[in-house]
Amino acid sequence: MSVKQSITEKLTAALSPTHLEVINESDNHHVPPNSESHFKVIVSSQQFVGKRLIGRHRVVNEALADEFANGLHALSIHTFTPEEWAIESAVPVSPRCKG
Repeated sequence: MSVKQSITEKLTAALSPTHLEVINESDNHHVPPNSESHFKVIVSSQQFVGKRLIGRHRVVNEALADEFANGLHALSIHTFTPEEWAIESAVPVSPRCKG
């Protein structure tokens, strides 16, 4: 199973998201072709209602602990409640790695 697929399955199981995007951004970094080491996650879930940003990120990081232990190097996390996502529905474009 690919890392992207694993992230998608684990976040779906943990959060029952109303919106989920898992974007492999490894090609923006100096890694071998077809790497799966850098991802952006955009997720909207009812479970984020009443949680501060740090609490939302903890939920995501805990769900993906195995991925971090097995080579996931970087994760850009963008979390929203369904109501926030209905208003926002956009996240910043990730910069290309300068290193």
